[in-house]
Amino acid sequence: MPGQDESRPPLPPFDAASAALKARLAEDAWNSRDPARVSLAYSIDSVWRNRAEFLTGREAIVAFLTRKWQRELEYRLIKELWAFHDNRIAVRFAYEWRDDSGNWFRSYGNENWEFNAQGLMQRRIASINDLPIREADRKFHWPQGRRPDDHPGLSELGL
Repeated sequence: MPGQDESRPPLPPFDAASAALKARLAEDAWNSRDPARVSLAYSIDSVWRNRAEFLTGREAIVAFLTRKWQRELEYRLIKELWAFHDNRIAVRFAYEWRDDSGNWFRSYGNENWEFNAQGLMQRRIASINDLPIREADRKFHWPQGRRPDDHPGLSELGL
């Protein structure tokens, strides 16, 4: 696994363009649903709060994401830049998924990110709420994987 000295552009300090790109790159990685790939964006000793769960390190991140995507089927995510300053970025997001009983959900949340000088996320604080939805109320209909560039974002979808 890459070491702590690995560089993950764009690097801080962020401007509007680099912060938006960092958010889109994170969205793309999470939409891959590949825990090992996603974990490479985080420092080896990255600290997370995800809902009420606290994690430290890439191995814990991989284990967490593996469990998550075994439960959250047909996962599709959109992230949108909310704010940035120096080495910190705040995003809002929504994702749609179904459980193994066919019940659909849209999960809404906010994340606060802090990056080290190499552009690896060293802290992630996520607050998330789940809303049951009808399948007919889904808004994220692209094939699983990266959201197409022409698919509306959260603001365009009224979310």
